[in-house]
Amino acid sequence: MTEDHVLVVGIDGVRYDTLGEVATPHLDALEAAGFLRPLRVNDAGPTISGPGWSTIFTGVLTPDHGVVDNDFSSNRYAEPPDVVSLVHRQRPDVATWVGAGWSPLVTNDSGGPLFADGGWSPASPPAHTCEAWLAVDAEMTGQAVAHLTAHAADGGSLVVAYLGAPDEVAHLRGVGPEYRDAIAAADLHLGRLLAACAGRAGEDWTVIVVTDHGHVDDGGHGGDTEVERTAWIAASGPGLSTAGPRPLEHADVAAHTLAVLGATPTSPAFIGRPFGTR
Repeated sequence: MTEDHVLVVGIDGVRYDTLGEVATPHLDALEAAGFLRPLRVNDAGPTISGPGWSTIFTGVLTPDHGVVDNDFSSNRYAEPPDVVSLVHRQRPDVATWVGAGWSPLVTNDSGGPLFADGGWSPASPPAHTCEAWLAVDAEMTGQAVAHLTAHAADGGSLVVAYLGAPDEVAHLRGVGPEYRDAIAAADLHLGRLLAACAGRAGEDWTVIVVTDHGHVDDGGHGGDTEVERTAWIAASGPGLSTAGPRPLEHADVAAHTLAVLGATPTSPAFIGRPFGTR
């Protein structure tokens, strides 16, 4: 089986302790095949999505990628680049796809994009409601599944799918029943993505699922409480059964993705290490 295939699913704002209270069978299966472990959001940056996703997908910390809040205008993405454009540059044979409902990740809105080559986004930004964000996550998942079902990947694959509803629901409703329902919905979307990967004969996929920060009980983040600073990573894939004994970093997502696809980080500030290394 070919092993140069990576799916990264970012689920925004899923509190680690709350995750354990929600039925998430697809994440549970991923944990059983590999690991799901908490991590502390690095103190070099705030518990805000812009700097969090920037570190996750560039492998460097806030002082080096330059994004300090949800306005990306201060970014220094030219060096370090995001993992998708870096893979595209070094491994042009790898088929890449990115989808996100949050526009700065894939468009020039608010100083973006984080992903230099852009990606799928809804025709118009979702309204600031729980229902709108749940709908756009479902739409993004459908687009990702369509790509996974049809794309040619003789040289490998890299798919990045962003789910934003849990974070938005927490901001609007707090960490309560609707937030838990949004996490369960994200797990169902993950299940659709995993099924699409499994349906690709002859391919063995590495799957990484990651959140960027937690939330306080009333909804909101950006501070230094334990629930805000605690994030998590889950992963499974060829030869991967544990994250190793060392503490995880968000930047390890970029490192492991590059390692699987045979690409090399270019920034001297890159701090990520593949999972399972000391």
